[in-house]
Amino acid sequence: MPAPEIIKELVERFERNLKAYKSPAYKEDQLRQEFINPFFEALGWDMENRSGAAPQYRDVVHEDSIKVAKGTKAPDYAFTLAGRKMFFVEAKKPAVNINKDSEPAYQLRRYAWSAGLPLSILTNFAEFAVYEARKKPKKDDKPSTERIMYLTYKDYVEKWDEIYAIFSKEAVLKGEFDRFAEESRNKRGTTPVDEEFLKEIEGWRVELARNIALRNPNLSVKELNYAVQRTIDRIIFLRMCEDRGVERYGRLLEAAEEDVYAALLKLYQEADEKYNSGLFHFKPEKGRATEPDDITPNIKIDSKVLKRIIKGLYYPESPYEFSVISPEILGQVYEQFLGKVIRLTKGHRAKVEEKPEVKKAGGVYYTPQYIVNYIVENTVGKLCKGKTPKEMEKIKILDSACGSGSFLLGAYTRLLEEHLRYYTSAKNKKRYRDRIYQDKNGEWHLTIREKKRILLNSIYGVDIDEQAVEVTKLSLLLKVLEGENKDALERQQKLWRERALPDLGNNIKCGNSLVGTDYYASGVQMTLFDEERERINAFDWEKEFPEVMKNGGFDVIIGNPPYVRQEMLGKLKNYFKEHYEVYHGTADLYVYFIERSMKLLKPNGIYGIIVANKWMRANYGKPLREWLKKWQIVEILDFGDLPVFKKATTYPCIMIVKASKPRKYFWAVNLKTLEPARLKEIARKERFKVYYSNLDDSGWALVSQEEAKLLEKLKNAGIPLGEYVQGKIYYGIKTGLNEAFVIDGETRDRLIREDPKSAELIKPFLVGKDIKRYRIEFRDRYLILIPSGWTNEHKKGRSAWEWFSSEYPAIAKHLAQFEEKAKKRWDKGEYWWELRPCDYYEEFEKPKIMFPDIALRMQATYDDKAFYCVNTAYIIPVGDKYLLGILNSKMVHFYYANITSTIRGGYMRFIRQYLEMIPIRVLDLSKPEERRMHDEIVNYVGRMLELHRELGEARLPGEKERIKRQIDGIDRAIDSLVYRIYGLTDEEIRIVEGR
Repeated sequence: MPAPEIIKELVERFERNLKAYKSPAYKEDQLRQEFINPFFEALGWDMENRSGAAPQYRDVVHEDSIKVAKGTKAPDYAFTLAGRKMFFVEAKKPAVNINKDSEPAYQLRRYAWSAGLPLSILTNFAEFAVYEARKKPKKDDKPSTERIMYLTYKDYVEKWDEIYAIFSKEAVLKGEFDRFAEESRNKRGTTPVDEEFLKEIEGWRVELARNIALRNPNLSVKELNYAVQRTIDRIIFLRMCEDRGVERYGRLLEAAEEDVYAALLKLYQEADEKYNSGLFHFKPEKGRATEPDDITPNIKIDSKVLKRIIKGLYYPESPYEFSVISPEILGQVYEQFLGKVIRLTKGHRAKVEEKPEVKKAGGVYYTPQYIVNYIVENTVGKLCKGKTPKEMEKIKILDSACGSGSFLLGAYTRLLEEHLRYYTSAKNKKRYRDRIYQDKNGEWHLTIREKKRILLNSIYGVDIDEQAVEVTKLSLLLKVLEGENKDALERQQKLWRERALPDLGNNIKCGNSLVGTDYYASGVQMTLFDEERERINAFDWEKEFPEVMKNGGFDVIIGNPPYVRQEMLGKLKNYFKEHYEVYHGTADLYVYFIERSMKLLKPNGIYGIIVANKWMRANYGKPLREWLKKWQIVEILDFGDLPVFKKATTYPCIMIVKASKPRKYFWAVNLKTLEPARLKEIARKERFKVYYSNLDDSGWALVSQEEAKLLEKLKNAGIPLGEYVQGKIYYGIKTGLNEAFVIDGETRDRLIREDPKSAELIKPFLVGKDIKRYRIEFRDRYLILIPSGWTNEHKKGRSAWEWFSSEYPAIAKHLAQFEEKAKKRWDKGEYWWELRPCDYYEEFEKPKIMFPDIALRMQATYDDKAFYCVNTAYIIPVGDKYLLGILNSKMVHFYYANITSTIRGGYMRFIRQYLEMIPIRVLDLSKPEERRMHDEIVNYVGRMLELHRELGEARLPGEKERIKRQIDGIDRAIDSLVYRIYGLTDEEIRIVEGR
C-alpha cells in the first residue's frame, strides 16, 4: 500500500527542521509525541488506547524511561497482541547516531533477547533499525551486529509497503510478522535467552556444589542440594527485584566485597522482614506452614565463588535485562535445571548428574507458553467468565505435577486479569480502593494485598520434587511483584502494615500425587528403608488440603503430567493395580494422573492437560478409554507428530474434560500445522464432533460423524485382513548381529568362489526402505541363512562345529571372526552360528506380498524371486495380486490412517495389531460382475509391476515421464475399481481423497 499522507507530512516536517530536531536540546519525549506515536498509528496501532482496552490487552504499553545505573529500566514501547508481547521499540532522540553508536543497539538487544522476543526496533525517526533479537548480545558488538533492516527517514515513503507488511497491526494479526521472524531465524540461527541463562545457572550450581561440599563436609547430599538451590533462588530473586525497581539497584553488587556470604545473609534477613516469603524464612513464626531454614545460615561459601556469580549479573558485563525476563521464561529455565541433581562421591566431592527418570525420558520437555495459555483459557477462563470477584473467590485451581509452575503461573495471571478487568470497569472505583490503585500515569493496578489474596485463595500445586516446589513458589512470588516498584510497595506496606509477599507453604506442597499414605501400611511396604519412603513421598490429600477437600475438591485441575515409562514404575505397579481403575501392566504414569485428577475435581469441575496421545490407540490405554466414557470430554486437540516440544517428538494432545455426565459427543481437532499464534482460531475453525457411540473399543479414531460412518461401512464391507490371510502376516528376520549375517555382493561372490556350496546358505536380502509400491530396489545385500536346528538336522552324529566348518568352510571362516559377539546374542539358535528359531523361514521362498513397517502410506509389492527381508518389513506369503491392489489403494490408506497414529514427518508405522483390522472385500467369483472387477484389478496390478520394472530400466527423461504418466493413470483406475468394489458414493470418495 502507498504511504499515507501523515507519513509524507512527518517526513517533510522532519526534513524542514532537521537541524533543530538533531540538536541535543530536542528531547526524546518530544520525539515520541511528535513523530514516533503518529508513525506507528499509521501502522494501525492504538498508541493512546483510545479504544479503552483493559491494561493487559492494550495494543501498546508505554514505559517511563527510569535510569538505573548505566542502563534503563525498560524499553519505551512494548507492542502486544491479545496480551502477548510481539516486539519492543526503543526510541532515542535524533542527536543519537544509531548507525554508529553501539550502546543503543546493545541496550535494545538486551531488552528483546531477555524478554524472548524475535525482533525489535531501534529508532530516532531519522533512522529506523530492526534487530534480530534471538542471539546473545555482547557488549563489544558493533551497531550493525544482528541488524536485519536499516532505513532513514528519506526511505519511509518509498519503503512503506515493506514496513507495513511486517510491523503493521494488520500484518501481526495475519501472522506475517511471525513468518518474517521465522525466516530470519532460519537464516541466522539463534541462542535463546532461556538456553543461555540455563547454562549460566548450571555453571553456578557446579561451582556452588563443589565449594559448599568442600567447605561443609558434614552436609548430607539432600542438604547440599537444598543449600545450592536456595542460594541460586535467592540471588535470582533479589537481582530481579533490583532491575524491577523493587530493591535499590546494586545492593547485591555491594555485598560482593570481602566476606560475601556474611553480607548476603544480612540481605536475606532483611528480605525476610520485608517479604515474608518462604524463600527467606529463618526463625520460627506462628502460623507459618513450613519449618525455618537452619541450614544455609550455618554453612560456609568462599567469597571468590559468590563474587564471580554476582558480578556477572550486572550491566554491561551481563547480557540479561532482568526487568523484562518474565516468570514464564524463568520457568522454562528452571524446568530444564530441575532435570539434574547433585550427587556426592565417596570423598564428599560434588557431582551434577541427570536424574535417571529424565535420562530415560530423553530430557525435560517444557510446556510452551501458547499451550499453557490455551489450556488456561479453556478451563480457568471459561470458569471465570461473567463472575464477580466474590464468585471467583470460590475457584480452587490445582496442578498435581506442577514442575516449575508454568500452568499455575498461567492460571494466576488469568485470575489477576479477570479481577483487574472487573474492578476497572466499575463505575464507582472508590468502592475498591483496597483492591486497586492508580499510578502517576493514570494506569490501574491491583494492590499487592489483593494479588496476595487471590494467590493464597485460589492457586494450589503439588510435586514430588522438593526443588520443583520451591521453584514454583519463586515463579509465583515474582509474579506478585510484577509491575511493582520500591515506592509503590513501601506505600502499600505502610498502609496495610504487612509484609509484601505471601507464604505459599500451605498452597504449594511436596508429595506424590498418585500414592496415598496407605502405601506404607500395605504388606511389604512396612519394611521400606527411609530413603525409599522419602522417594515414594506418599501424600494425603484430605490432610494437606482439608478445606478444599471438605468442599468437594478442586474446580480446575491443569497441567502436563510427567511422562514416565512403565518400566520405571517398579514396586508402585502393585499399588496402582489395587487403587486405579485405569490400571494396565504396561501403562505409563500419565494414565494414573488422569484418573487421580478427575477424582480430585468437584462435580462439574474442569480438567485440562497436554499429554501423549498414545492412550487413544495403545493396548494399555483400553481401561482409560473405557473409564473416560463416564465423563464429559469437552475437546481433544491431537497434534500428531508436530514438534510441540523442542528436540522431541512426543505425539501430544490437549484434552479438556468436565467432571459431569457425558454428552453424546465431544469436539476434536486433528492439527496439521503448528501455528502457535493461531491455535485458538484453528481449533475453532477446524473442529468437528466425535460421537461417543462411534468410539471403537480397540482404539479411538478422532473423526467426524461422516468419516465415522464411512469407516464403519468399510469395516462391514469385508473381512479383516488377518482373517483373509489366515493370520499369515509375518515380520522379517532378526539376526541379532547384522554385521556377521548380512553381507554385501562382493563378500557373497568371494564366499562362493572359495566354496560354491556357500550359495546354498546365501539369500537375497531386503531392508524396509528397499521395498516401494510395486517395485523392489535391490541393493546387493544378502543374508547368511542358517536356521536354528539346521546344524543338528544335518551333522549326523559329528561334532557340530567340525561338521559345519568342513561342509561350509568359507562361511564358517567368515562367521568365526564374529564368534564372541554371536555367542552374546540372547536370540541365537541352538549354536552361535545359527539364527533364532522362526516357524516361517520357508514362507520367504514362496510368491508373496512385501511392505516396509514405516512409510508415508502403504507401499506393498509382489515378490516371486525368494527375497528375504529384515524385521523392518513384513511379508504376507500369498501370490494374491487382487489383495496387493487393495492394499496399495487410497481407500486402505484412509482406513489405516484413521485407526493408528502417525509418527514424525507424517509417517505411519505398520503394526500387525492394526494391519489385521484392514477390511478386505471378498468377491464372489461366480458372479460375472464381481469376477470382472477382480480380474481387472489383477490385470492392472500386473501392468503396474511391469511398468515399474520398465521405469527402473529407462534412461531417457522423456521415456521416464511417459511411463510415470501410465503409472498414474493405472493407479487412478485401481482406486476407482476399489471404490466400486466397496460401494462408495461420490461424497464418500471425496472424504477418502481429502477433497
